[in-house]
Amino acid sequence: MTVIDASRLTQRFGATVALDDVSFVAREGMTVGIVGESGSGKSTLVRAVLGLQRPDSGSLSILGRTVDMGRRMPRDLRRAVQLVPQDPKHTLNPARTVRSSLWFHMAAQGIRRSERQSRAADVLAMVALTPEYLHAYPNELSGGLAQRIAIARALLGDPKVLVCDEAVSALDKGVQAQVLNVLAGLQRRRKLSIVFVSHDLAVVEHMSDEITVLRAGRVVESGPTEGILRDPADPYTAELLAARHSTSPA
Repeated sequence: MTVIDASRLTQRFGATVALDDVSFVAREGMTVGIVGESGSGKSTLVRAVLGLQRPDSGSLSILGRTVDMGRRMPRDLRRAVQLVPQDPKHTLNPARTVRSSLWFHMAAQGIRRSERQSRAADVLAMVALTPEYLHAYPNELSGGLAQRIAIARALLGDPKVLVCDEAVSALDKGVQAQVLNVLAGLQRRRKLSIVFVSHDLAVVEHMSDEITVLRAGRVVESGPTEGILRDPADPYTAELLAARHSTSPA
């Protein structure tokens, strides 16, 4: 089943073309890696998929429903596609406990107050954390713990897709591996689809069933991970591959 179908997305900011005819597909229970260096268009693509950016042209469907680019994305589709950010500490209010942040997020998603305590405990358990962490403040969390909280928060509305935007790039290699294992376990148990966005091909290789390589807003190649790694069609992909061994996760 196709859960995201982005077709020929184009986005211009003045004279700058951020996305130039970009297409990709995400399927149920699979991970598609979006890889490219800074300025490749990854962030603009993420914003388009999340409904935060309206492309100038192209089409987007989520769970088989066409998204009207001229209107705000419906709440149920926004709940279905959730973001795991690069630096969760910057997205958690430093004055709020984890519990307060999760409650705020659940209220925004329309989750009933009577369900919030049990739902919060459930999502923490999904990322191998105990309910005691509900009382922590962001400055009391390590980077790895904060990222697990961010994943738990993304799971509150029972999404079908997680968009991981450089989700482990700020972590050291050992903690990266732990967070990636959490994501892989969630995917197996819940048939989640993951759009894994990174500049680091080693991490994308570790996680992805398929890869789309972006450069300067264009897709230079896409396809099954194994085939692209074995025989890259574009010199840019070959350059990324040459650097991957020194950054491979444990």
